[in-house]
Amino acid sequence: MPPAGRLAGGAALRLLLAAQAVAALEPISVAIAVGAASALTGYFSKDVYCRFAECCPKERPLNVSALKLQLEEKLFGQHLATEVILKALSGFRNNKNPKKPLTLSLHGWAGTGKNFVSQIVAENLHSKGLKSNFVHLFVSTLHFPHEQQIKLYQDQLQKWIRGNVSACASSMFIFDEMDKLHPGLIDAIKPFLDYYEQIDGVSYRQAIFIFLSNAGGDIITKTALDFWRAGRKREEIQLKDLEQVLSVGAFNNKHSGLWHSRLIDKNLIDYFIPFLPLEYTHVKNCVRAEMRARGFTIDEDIVTRVAEEMTFFPKEEKIYSDKGCKTVQSRLDFH
Repeated sequence: MPPAGRLAGGAALRLLLAAQAVAALEPISVAIAVGAASALTGYFSKDVYCRFAECCPKERPLNVSALKLQLEEKLFGQHLATEVILKALSGFRNNKNPKKPLTLSLHGWAGTGKNFVSQIVAENLHSKGLKSNFVHLFVSTLHFPHEQQIKLYQDQLQKWIRGNVSACASSMFIFDEMDKLHPGLIDAIKPFLDYYEQIDGVSYRQAIFIFLSNAGGDIITKTALDFWRAGRKREEIQLKDLEQVLSVGAFNNKHSGLWHSRLIDKNLIDYFIPFLPLEYTHVKNCVRAEMRARGFTIDEDIVTRVAEEMTFFPKEEKIYSDKGCKTVQSRLDFH
């Protein structure tokens, strides 16, 4: 390699290392640094470049069978979520020319698997999962805490999404605690979710947006309880039984980040996905899964004891865990 090439290559690597160092603090600076480094990669092959930095997956196919297996083996009691997520992701990734980004809104009480599903999806789309430079997690109470700064947050959010989709068209954005997000803030990303071919030279059609919310948990629980009291299996619940009421409920809930949101008004959210409340048998499955993850031999006595320490509702029937599987890990530590 000529001296100029070696010099440029070294500069690129230094930029990449600098990007890694400031990733947690200055995400927009990272995009700029990686972009600058990318401009120098003409001096060495993409294969060499990708040894030092994560590369955006241009044509990485979705392994639907692997995703299906993960959801079926690790996500308990959520037949609707498993079915809809498989359908949505496989259809989106198999479409070479989508007309808009894929946008999913996941609803249900804490501990039912919403965050876990977003993790599984991230791992199946990007090799580093949630640690990927192309997967971005926003937590409402952490990243957008002050209501009086909504305009600032909106500007920052637009710049952040624009910069990262420019760097990687298949970027994934997860918004957690949507029920705690200040109403109106999320409408800042409406142009990126719409049916535009490009905005200022950038296409957002390959990106994925996932919203996680506890809002609608009461509606979902009531439906599940109605089915149980009628002697019907929870697996009989269909998406059509809940999707419309979740959409309307989120739109009319003043304490939801989607209150009167244009994302709903303009039908830009592709699926509202309900996560059902978990029963005793599902909690036991969570305990077994956690024991396997820790390399423990499954002890059914411990499984039963941990499950019985959880509290269940309604008061009379005691069917559903009020925390789902959220505290299983900490409770297992005592056994």
